[in-house]
Amino acid sequence: MAEYPRGAMGPEYAADDSPGERCILVLFGASGDLAKRLLMPTLYNLACDRLLPRKFALIGMALEDWSTDDFRERMSRDIRSFNTRADFDAAVWNDLCNRLYYVPGKFDDAAAFQRLRERVAALDAEHDTGGNLLFYLAVPPTLIGLISSGVGKAGFKGSPGWKRIIVEKPFGRDLHSAQVLNKQLVADWQENEIYRVDHYLGKETVRNILAFRFANGMFEPLWNSQHIDHIQLSVTESVGVEWRGNYYDRAGALRDMVQNHMLQMLACVCMEPAISFAADDIRDEKAKVLRAIRIYKPEEVAQNTVRGQYGAGEQDGKSWPAYRQEPNVNPKSNIETFAALRIFIDNWRWDGVPIYLRTGKALWTRGTNVIVQFKKPPAGLFKGTAVAKLTANRLIFHIQPDQGIETRFHAKVPGPAALQLQPVNMRFDYGDAFQAARGTGYEVMIYSCMKGDATLFSRIDLVETAWRIAQPILDYWATHAPTDFPNYSAGTWGPLAAHHLIERDDRHWFEIIHHETLERVPLFQGGDALLLNQIGMALQTRAVAAGETIITQGEPGEEMFVIGRGEVEVLDGADAVVDTMREGDCFGEVALLRPEARTATIRAKTMCDLFVLGRADFARILRDHPHFAETVEAIARERYNLAVSARQLIARK
Repeated sequence: MAEYPRGAMGPEYAADDSPGERCILVLFGASGDLAKRLLMPTLYNLACDRLLPRKFALIGMALEDWSTDDFRERMSRDIRSFNTRADFDAAVWNDLCNRLYYVPGKFDDAAAFQRLRERVAALDAEHDTGGNLLFYLAVPPTLIGLISSGVGKAGFKGSPGWKRIIVEKPFGRDLHSAQVLNKQLVADWQENEIYRVDHYLGKETVRNILAFRFANGMFEPLWNSQHIDHIQLSVTESVGVEWRGNYYDRAGALRDMVQNHMLQMLACVCMEPAISFAADDIRDEKAKVLRAIRIYKPEEVAQNTVRGQYGAGEQDGKSWPAYRQEPNVNPKSNIETFAALRIFIDNWRWDGVPIYLRTGKALWTRGTNVIVQFKKPPAGLFKGTAVAKLTANRLIFHIQPDQGIETRFHAKVPGPAALQLQPVNMRFDYGDAFQAARGTGYEVMIYSCMKGDATLFSRIDLVETAWRIAQPILDYWATHAPTDFPNYSAGTWGPLAAHHLIERDDRHWFEIIHHETLERVPLFQGGDALLLNQIGMALQTRAVAAGETIITQGEPGEEMFVIGRGEVEVLDGADAVVDTMREGDCFGEVALLRPEARTATIRAKTMCDLFVLGRADFARILRDHPHFAETVEAIARERYNLAVSARQLIARK
């Protein structure tokens, strides 16, 4: 056999950088999308990085009447479309492809399982896999019990070597179905043989949350209600349901993301220190924190949750249909494509600290972030100085698409002048620190299964506890049909009610604005990266409903607005519409240049997502960048016909 070359992913999958244990992987559902889009590219990546065992074979089983040659030909075609590496290594793939096999059969056919067992026995001898078998169920949840039972009845468990089963989510659709499924599995398997996949836990930055917390002594003493104000966990997707309408219209955002991925990530952020990194020690602590999450009564669900469904909209210049017009979706569907929750962990460490979760489809951007916001320090020390206010420090875990960790804090502005502070950020990016090829997210999961490491997999109590948290919300939503769906347009931040949920606590969702958006504002054109970064950190978010007045003619102005999504109307003194402004446009920027009354009324034509920059923050930024104040002085004169000096701009309060 050819020797695998060392790949670019390197040793991020294993501390000892050794291959997984020899085995045969039996893949049920081998003809499906999961197999070709994710699992085959995953095995190829592991092979490139020498982390796939040398003594390895894969047997696919599905309904299609294919031969082994048919299976290899199809996988060879698909791998060229779905592999994630910059350069495709044909030699590595050909070596792996020669160890792919196929057995057709129905999952309720005992004879098919007997044929599968005979093929396994032959390949075990040929590839010297020691009787080790890894069963991967890439099938709908309704087939899990059937296949598990078929494997047990066929006698696979009686042969030498270890036997493990990998089960894909969704693991049930409610608490009852999850309990039934667990009973089916434990009838044929020991709990330590069952690996319930949540691929989010395989993401490098999710795994690094635990390492970050417990390997850095400067943060763990602050990780409690005395120092942390609140936590936000956001998983936003810029695409709609696309081809997943059949599945999604039975699931929704709460089942698809919150109950599994988000609660598991929350457990990593909020768990107590374990006695070791052994699988059950970690999972014991995760189970404890999930059990401490407050279970809501029906009347509390309405106060602490928001659901939404997207309507038609635009994203990146492309028109998007409403969810109810997507393929394979009920045109009267009330399933949620957006969910936001405020939850509490009722234990000593997190007493009184709100944790805000939100996830949705067809939103303005794609990203997964965990934001830990600390409490503001006492400001009394700074009385009598130029420091007008203190903002909160933040620690941000960027999970995807960018992977990194960022801290935001205050630093003194250099110079002999009076004490002034400036918000700054320090960021660690995985791409800058480590060379790694882009993976599928499944590499670490399959590799861990081969090594017998269950740390990243859900245990029976973790699954059922997560469903106990979600079940009252599902029950309430099922009996209280929404009357406002669709309640947000595709390409926006989501429903207005989600902003009200967090704003009632005098907090705001954390949004990231890119430099490209700021550079479209005439006032900021030509600004250097440092300046734009400062402006981005100073921006506040505001969501407004259609018909809401944003600024009123004649009133004093204190801030400017950048339209993230939506349209606004410009009204004259007679309330006649004289102009319409859209995404990327700005208004009210003269208020940053000098205090004067608004010259027009601005009203939201549609629901709008706005970024807001106040005059005091703008003046502080110019004090920190006095050379740019001169540029703004010229812009004010040339573009706005305003005579204002750089000194006046810096002195604004």
